Amino acid sequence: MVPAAEAEALILSLITPLDGSDALEAVALGAAAGRILAQPVTGALDMPHWDNSAMDGYAVRYADVAQASADHPVALTLTETIPAGKPPTQPVAPGQAARILTGSMMPTGADTVVMQENTQLQDNRVLILDAPQPGQFVRHRGSFYQAGQPLMAVGTRLGGPELAVLAAAQCVNVPVFRRLRVAILSTGDELVNPETPLQAGQIVDSNQYALAALVQAAGAEAIPLGIVPDQPKALAAAIQSALAQADVILSSGGVSVGDFDYVDRILADLGATLRIRSVAVRPGKPLTVATFPSVNAQHSPILYFGLPGNPASALVSFWRFVEPALRKLSGLREGWSPQFVEAVTQHPLKGGGPREIYLWGRLSPNSANPSRYDFALAGGSHSSGNLVNLAGANALVVIPVGTELLPAGEVVRVMIVR
Repeated sequence: MVPAAEAEALILSLITPLDGSDALEAVALGAAAGRILAQPVTGALDMPHWDNSAMDGYAVRYADVAQASADHPVALTLTETIPAGKPPTQPVAPGQAARILTGSMMPTGADTVVMQENTQLQDNRVLILDAPQPGQFVRHRGSFYQAGQPLMAVGTRLGGPELAVLAAAQCVNVPVFRRLRVAILSTGDELVNPETPLQAGQIVDSNQYALAALVQAAGAEAIPLGIVPDQPKALAAAIQSALAQADVILSSGGVSVGDFDYVDRILADLGATLRIRSVAVRPGKPLTVATFPSVNAQHSPILYFGLPGNPASALVSFWRFVEPALRKLSGLREGWSPQFVEAVTQHPLKGGGPREIYLWGRLSPNSANPSRYDFALAGGSHSSGNLVNLAGANALVVIPVGTELLPAGEVVRVMIVR
C-alpha cells in the first residue's frame, strides 16, 4: 500500500500540464468563467484610463485651499459640473472649482478633490470649509496598471475578479486551455441504471452520476460511457473506446482481488504501465493508477484511475487523488493539492490500523471565534458502501495512521472537498 501523500506526489509527477497550440482555444469574455488562461494577457490601456475623482465633491487647485478652515473658508467660483463619462470642457484656473462626481475625469489645472461634506454651496460659488491633503481623492492615470505591462499570467483560473480585469482591459476574446475530457465507466454485472426496475441482488449505479458531477465541477468535460459488464472483452473494448476520446479515464469497481476484478489485467494487456495498485487509506484502499502513452510525446500520458466500486470509497478516492491530477493537467498554475485546514472536532473520532482514515462531515467557522473552524462528523454509518450521509458533507477529517482515538475538542486535520 502506497501512503496517501506519496501516492499524490507520484500521480502529479506523471503529469505535464496542457500546453501547445492544440490545447488552446479562444472563448468570448462572457463564456470564460471557470476557464484557465492559456496565454499571458497584456493590456493596451492604462488603469485608470485618466485622472479621475474618487469622491463626489469639487475639483480644485490645492494651492487655493491649503489654508481653508471652518473659521476661514475659501470661496471659489464654480466653472462647470463634470458628469461621469463626459470630459471636462474647460480648465480650472486659480480661484475656481468644478463640481465633480465619483469617476469623473479631472479637469486640467485641478490637482485635488474636496469632498462635498466639507463644502457649502452659495449660488455660483462653493465655500471650502476644511483644507484637504494635496492630491486627495484623485486617482491618477496608470496608478493601478500601466499599458504594456503583464496583466495576467498563464495558468490563472478565471473567476469574477479576473473577468472584471479582462473586461476593463477590453479583452473580449480570451485565450484559454481547452477543457479536459474525462471518460467515466462503471464496471459490474450487478449494476443497473437508475431508471431500470431493480431486481433482487442488483445495485443502482450511483458512481457514474457522482463522478460526472465532480468532473464537471473541476472544470472538465465528463464523457459518461455507462455500465460495463464483468467480461474481459467488454471491458477491454470500453477502455479502448475511452482511450480514443479522453485525456483521463475513470472506472469504478473491478480493482480489488475478487474473482471478477479484471481491470488491472486488462490494462496490462492493453499496454498500460501500472503505477499504483493500492493506497494506505480507508475507505479507498484498492486504487489503480496506470498510464497509457500519449500520441504526442510532448503531452502527458493518458491517465487511468481505477477507483473502488463502493460509493464512499470512489468519492474519497476522487477528492484525494483524482482532483489534484485534473487541476495540474488542466493547466492551472498552482494549487493542485487538496486544501487542508486545522479544526476542532465536535465528536470523538475512532481510528487505528495501518491506513490513514478519512471520515466525512461538515466544516464550519466557530461561532465564538470565526478565525477557527469546527468539524462535525456526519451522523450514521461511515461504511464505504453508505453514500446517504455523504450528502451535505463538505470536508473529510484525517485520522493519522495508528491513531486509535481523537477525543471531542481535539485539533484535527481536515480536507476541504467543496
